[in-house]
Amino acid sequence: MKERINILIIDDEDVVIDSISKIAVMEGYTVDSVGDANSALEIIASIEFDLIVCDIMLPGMDGFQFLASLEAKHIDTPVIMTTGYSTIENAVTSLYTGSIDFIPKPFSVDEMTGVIHRGMKYSYLMRQRKVNDGSVIIVPSPAKYFRLGYSSWMNKDPDGSVVIGATDLFVKTLDQIQRIVLFNISDTVTQATSAVTFVCENTFVHQLYSTISGTIIARNERLLTEPELLEKDPYFDGWIYRIIPSELEYEMKLLIPCSSDRI
Repeated sequence: MKERINILIIDDEDVVIDSISKIAVMEGYTVDSVGDANSALEIIASIEFDLIVCDIMLPGMDGFQFLASLEAKHIDTPVIMTTGYSTIENAVTSLYTGSIDFIPKPFSVDEMTGVIHRGMKYSYLMRQRKVNDGSVIIVPSPAKYFRLGYSSWMNKDPDGSVVIGATDLFVKTLDQIQRIVLFNISDTVTQATSAVTFVCENTFVHQLYSTISGTIIARNERLLTEPELLEKDPYFDGWIYRIIPSELEYEMKLLIPCSSDRI
């Protein structure tokens, strides 16, 4: 049996490795690190990891090429991408090509703690579903929906507006939600940037990225007093915003159709 370590950090900056390592160890996780993706592939061959935190800009093989290599080798360890060159394109590309989350640099301790917690919970859920023959039930997004990574979904209505929300899998990576912070009506949201804040019982704060860009014309006020709606019915009663999209035709090309769900 392979040695098991919780988290592998891939970054060519020692200060970043040190920062993420301290946060992970503080949360009780074991950590290893390397400075480039080729070295990461070598170490993955001998050690089993629960989660990988990988920079996009690396010497030699970049983060996107690393994701492609993992897929080619049938390695399903979840990957969180980081980058100091934080652009919407980088965020969406990393989610579209297989990472489970994205966090820009510089990040705060709370931000990294939250994203690691979700990543480890995701890894646990995937392992449990595999060893228990699928008995860990994760409700997929309806076939006509589209999603950004594994976390948020959108559905276009006949009137041209779009409804967005959180996937069942994303909700299951959170602990019990204590409070939800929403944007206001008439506020604008941007694809792959934070649109909702979840405060959970363990005091972790989690951000949900918007599936598309546009102007909020309605929000689900019930969530403010009934956050459990997200757990009970994330795709219908647990919707979050109704939006008038601003870049829908272009941005939908960057989303994953749920009719061919890759989760």
